[in-house]
Order: sequence, then structure tokens, then C-alpha cells
Amino acid sequence: MSPIEKLIHSMIDKISNEKAWITIGEGIFKIIAILIVTGILIRIGKLAIRNIFKVRTPSRLRISERREATLLKLLENMLTYVVFFVAAIMILSVLTIDVKALLAGAGIVGLAVGFGAQSLVKDIITGFFIIFEDQFSVGDYIRIDQFEGTVEEIGLRTTKIKNWTGEVHILPNGSIMQVTNFSINNSVAFVDVSIAYEGDIVKAERVLQELFEKLPEKYEDMVKPPEILGIQNLAASDVVLRVVSETLPMRHFYIARQLRKEIKLCLDEHGIEIPFPRLVMYTRNDQAQENPKLNAEG
Repeated sequence: MSPIEKLIHSMIDKISNEKAWITIGEGIFKIIAILIVTGILIRIGKLAIRNIFKVRTPSRLRISERREATLLKLLENMLTYVVFFVAAIMILSVLTIDVKALLAGAGIVGLAVGFGAQSLVKDIITGFFIIFEDQFSVGDYIRIDQFEGTVEEIGLRTTKIKNWTGEVHILPNGSIMQVTNFSINNSVAFVDVSIAYEGDIVKAERVLQELFEKLPEKYEDMVKPPEILGIQNLAASDVVLRVVSETLPMRHFYIARQLRKEIKLCLDEHGIEIPFPRLVMYTRNDQAQENPKLNAEG
């Protein structure tokens, strides 16, 4: 009997073996059951995590709303990775693969890779501390080195920052040395108001103060009424008053623009002039006509 015929007979024997088919069927059934249970566990786990975040109690472990999106996404990802890892190990066991030997070999390979992936380990450790120390969260406006923008996503390895023009910067967590977070505390909007030297400074301060008392009711982003600090500068053609206003985090740009509009309308209403550049020109002939001595000497 030729080798090909032996192979064919061997395959026929295996196909006709009922025990082999029963074993294969049991294996497929177990794998399907493992996948179904895995999906159910992930859904239940994610639902439990979301419910935990919905429960707010006045305790030391209470977290701020700004951290919920970050921690929720992180815990859901960790749950998914762990459950799928356990499911993969169980499926390998069903396929009669020696899991212990595989894990031992993976440990040796992981140790070798670890020496060459120190930057990756550094990224993961730094990302862990960024999240649990609440250095910044998803939605915060931050500056890292020369990159500035809104945090789109925080992972254990990278952080994504989107600036106001739409570009997304992906930074390894291990490269983050210094962070400036603009979203933790209230911001301050400041506006310089120019008044003509001929204008009444006292009147201008009085009408502006009356205006400022009404603005917090109109603009919710204002924490308290704006304040006039005083004369900031005596320029060539105007007196500059500085106005400051405490706002909610990162709302100072909007409030500053609205303040300029409100101040302009208020000053126009009370007849207080906002100066504009003026230029007076004298010609040499005009000077000669005004001074006859210059004509005589000429």
C-alpha cells in the first residue's frame, strides 16, 4: 500500500470514528459557551461599573464629574482585556493545548521583550499615575510642552489632545513631564478700556460699575460682577482703564468679548467718547506764515 493510500485510509478512519466527532462537537459547544459567557460577563461588568459611577455619596472616595469619563472608559477597557484573556486561556485548554507551557514560554519572552520595551513600560506607569492622581481628565484644556488643546482621550500608553484648529496630537505618556491644566480653577477675563483725555473718568467708572452689577444675571459664565482695577496706562491719546472678571474655567475668552461689546454700548449711551488715533500735520509754509521772523531770516 502506497503512502497516499495509507493517508487516505487514515483520514477515512478518523472521519468514520464516532468518538472523534463527539469530541469535536463537545469542543465546539464548549467554545461557543465560553464566548457567550464572555459577552454576558463583559456586559454585566460594564453595567455594574456605570451604576457605581452613578451612585454619588458624600464620602472621601467620591470623585468629580470631570474624572468619570476617563475612569469609566479605563475600567471598561481593563475589564474587557481581563475577561478576553481568561476566555482565550479556556479556549486553548479546550483545544488540548498545554496552557502552562505556553504561559511559561510567554513569561520568558515577555521578560526578554521587557528589556527592549522600557519606554512602553514607562508610558503605562506614567498613564496610570496621570489618571489616578487626577492630573488632567477628558475634556480638560491643557498645555503640554508646545501642544495645547482639549483632552480627547487618556489611555495607559498615550494621551490625545485636540487643539482649536482641529489637529489631534497623540503624545506618549512617558514623554509628559510638565502639564498646565486650565480647567481646574476659575479663569480671569481682563479688558482694557480707553477713555479720551477730554472725557470724564469719574463718570465713566460710575456708569461702568452700574453696568457690571447687572452682567452676572445676563451671563452665567460670570462668577461675580466685573471689577475696575483703575488706570492701567496713560497713553499718547487716551487713558486706559483695566477691567477684570472672574469666570468659569476656560470661559474668559467669551466673557472678554462680551465685556467689550457691553462696555462699548454703555459708553456710547452715556456720551463718553472712546478715542481714536489723531494726527495733526504742519507744513513748513504754514509755519513761515505764522512767524514773520522766519520769512525775514529766510
